[in-house]
Amino acid sequence: MRTSFSIKMLLGVLVAAVVAGCGGASDSNEDGASGGNADASTTLTLVAYSTPQVVYDEATPAFAKTAEGKGVGFKTSYGGSGDQSRAVEAGLKADVVAFSLAPDVDRLVDAGLVASDWASAQHDGMVSDSVVVLATRKGNPKGIKTWDDLLKPGVQVVTPNPFSSGGAKWNLMAAYGAKSEVDKNPDAGLAFLRELISEHVKVQDKSAREALQSFLGGQGDVLIAYENEAITAQQEGEDVDYVVPDDTILIENPVAVTKDAAPQAKAFLEYLWSPAGQQTFADHGYRPVDEDLLKTVQDSGKFPTPPGLFTIADLGGWDAVNDAFFDVEHGSVAKIEEDAGVSTAK
Repeated sequence: MRTSFSIKMLLGVLVAAVVAGCGGASDSNEDGASGGNADASTTLTLVAYSTPQVVYDEATPAFAKTAEGKGVGFKTSYGGSGDQSRAVEAGLKADVVAFSLAPDVDRLVDAGLVASDWASAQHDGMVSDSVVVLATRKGNPKGIKTWDDLLKPGVQVVTPNPFSSGGAKWNLMAAYGAKSEVDKNPDAGLAFLRELISEHVKVQDKSAREALQSFLGGQGDVLIAYENEAITAQQEGEDVDYVVPDDTILIENPVAVTKDAAPQAKAFLEYLWSPAGQQTFADHGYRPVDEDLLKTVQDSGKFPTPPGLFTIADLGGWDAVNDAFFDVEHGSVAKIEEDAGVSTAK
C-alpha cells in the first residue's frame, strides 16, 4: 500500500505531466485562450479522454459562433480517461469534463468538484454512445470475425491499459460479456480474458488514442476499439477495416461541468446535446444519444444494432464491475494483468 504522502506526490507529478503535455503531443492539445475565437473574453477549460478530440476540435469553435457561445474560447487537454480524471481530482483546472465512463466523473463527485446530480441532466449525463469493435488491417487478412478469432495462433492484439484508459475497460468488459454470455458463465469470460491478455496482447498503451496510433504504426493484427475510432481512422485514409461482433457492449460516454465552472460551461453542454452538436458526434462515428437523430442515421444504414448488444448495467453496473474486475488488490483483471507483467498502478 502506498502512503498518503506518496499518493499526493504521485498525483502532483501526474498533474504536472498533463499540464506539460497540453501543447503538442498527439494525445494532448491546447488551443489557448482563443479556441478559434479571437475576441474571446471567457475561456473554458475542457479536460477529456483522448478519442473525441476530433469532435471537440469542431464543436468548440462551432459553439463560439452561437449566441450563447459568443466571446468564449477554449483550452483543451486530452489523455487516458482515468488519468485525466485523477489529474482533475489532483488540481488540474477544468470547467467541462468529458470522460470515457461514468466512474471517472463520480471520482470528481467524491472529490467535491462535480455536483452529485450530474447524471440527472439530459440523456442521463451521457453525450455520445458507441460499441466495441475489432479493427483489422485492410482486407482483414487474418479473417477476424468473432471474439474467438482473437485467440487464433499467431494473432496479436492491441488494446490499452485498463488502469489508465477507460476505453480499455470497455474493451475488456465487451470481451468478458460476450464470452460469459453476459455474466451467466463468469469462469468462461475470465478464462478468455486470461488467454487474450497473457498470450495475444503484447503492448498496452496508456490511452485508446495511443493504442490506435500503435496499431496504425504496424503493431498487432487486431485493435480492440471504439467503433468511432475505426470510422475516424477510415475517414482519415488509413488502411483499416473493422468488424462489429454479434455480441458486444454499448459504450456510454459522460460529460459534466464542475462546480466552479464559468456559467457558459452549461451552455456548452446544451450545445453538445443539440441537433448540431449531436450531428458532429455522428459525423465522426459516434452513435448520437439524441434518439431522433440516431433513428435517422440508422434508417440510412449506419450504426446497425448488434443482435447481442448488452450494457454495463447488464453486468452489474460500474461499481460492481470495478470492484470485481479492476480493484488493484482483489480484482480478477488486475490479477491477470499482474501475472502478465502489466502495470496496474493508478
